Amino acid sequence: MSTAVALSSSLKHNLALGIRFPQNPSFYRRNGPKVSTFRTFTVAMAASNTTPLEICVKASVSTPNKLGDCPFCQRVLLTMEEKHLPYEMKLVDLSNKPEWFLQISPEGKVPVVKFDEKWVPDSDVIAQSLEEKYPNPPLVTPQEKALVGSKIFSTFIGFLKSKDPSGGTEQALLDELSLFNDFIKENGPFINREKISAADLSLAPKLYHLEIALGHYKKWSIPDTLPYTKSYMKRIFSMDSFMKTRASPEDVIAGWRPKVMG
Repeated sequence: MSTAVALSSSLKHNLALGIRFPQNPSFYRRNGPKVSTFRTFTVAMAASNTTPLEICVKASVSTPNKLGDCPFCQRVLLTMEEKHLPYEMKLVDLSNKPEWFLQISPEGKVPVVKFDEKWVPDSDVIAQSLEEKYPNPPLVTPQEKALVGSKIFSTFIGFLKSKDPSGGTEQALLDELSLFNDFIKENGPFINREKISAADLSLAPKLYHLEIALGHYKKWSIPDTLPYTKSYMKRIFSMDSFMKTRASPEDVIAGWRPKVMG
């Protein structure tokens, strides 16, 4: 019942590699052997003929061989998890990008996913491609709801970077969170009511970064006057797919430090 997964030539690049299979009855999961070169590799095997999708993601700066703090990488991994797709993570040290990675991602950005022997960048494009190639279960957000919460991330960054308490950046963020709170109150528990969709998988990692970064650098948290926003975050953050693909708080804090201190 097992399908052997061969170690690829990426071993030559001292790449931390992990093949992940979502918790789904159709998959059999176990921890494979650890193989050491300069770093540790973990290979899982599954009773499935589905070829794992290869995805390059940011590596942790705090823990060897762990996923890093990129919310766009988590968005793609969440999509794969929710669609029950096996995937092979290639962890990339973005502070010292290897040549093989720059050959497939000339701009040096993650995530990039391999579709039909072609490496595709940009989480928007990747999420759309996953929906087209693997339509079940569907994660499409209705067009009229696709932009719900889309301004939260930029206002969060503005507030996080601001050195002026009277600059209006906190209020700008609160305004966007209030709009989202009102929307979820009337339309929740998710953006597309009872059904989680692509818009949730895009927004949730950004809210996770918001919670950790603002808590650490500003000693700020979402006020209790926005209970539907807070319950939305609690609901999504507790999902198995989210917990499996989230970065550690230490990595999130380290990832935002240059923007705060710069």
